[in-house]
Amino acid sequence: MLEALISSKTRIRLLLRFFLNPESQAYMRELADELNESTNSVRLELNRFHDAGMLDSEYVGNKRFYKANSSFPLFKEVRSILLKQTGLHQVIEDVIEKLGDLKMVYLTGDLAKGKQSDVVSLVLIGDPDREYLVRLISKAEGLINKKIQYIIYSESESATIDFGREKFLLIWNEH
Repeated sequence: MLEALISSKTRIRLLLRFFLNPESQAYMRELADELNESTNSVRLELNRFHDAGMLDSEYVGNKRFYKANSSFPLFKEVRSILLKQTGLHQVIEDVIEKLGDLKMVYLTGDLAKGKQSDVVSLVLIGDPDREYLVRLISKAEGLINKKIQYIIYSESESATIDFGREKFLLIWNEH
């Protein structure tokens, strides 16, 4: 659906990359490698987003790191559109917020990389009601027409995993 509104696949992938996890940051070459795009096309889109105020940037050494500008006036709306496009809004509303003892949820897999996918891959941190989770996931899969796969880690188990890596996008936390 986004392809009908936005013709640039690079632009869509960068929007997904930054607005699904607004705390993540990356520099141009890293993004070009991650998205398998030329540095020139990534640079053009990053400059376009930065000039529009959608992205913030800062230099660390000789690298310019970009991240979503949560103060951008349309930040919530852009994020909402992307969550709806990926089906994540339904997962958050129908599954995550009703599970009880959940601390964090990360998106991983192709969607976390800004690619289209028929599979939503989640990492759940906490101790949710597993029987209820299975029922809710089944309901959500029917609503979004995507398969949802998940893995659950306790808080202590999750302490050994580096969720700061770019393949994990934080999409929900209890705070």
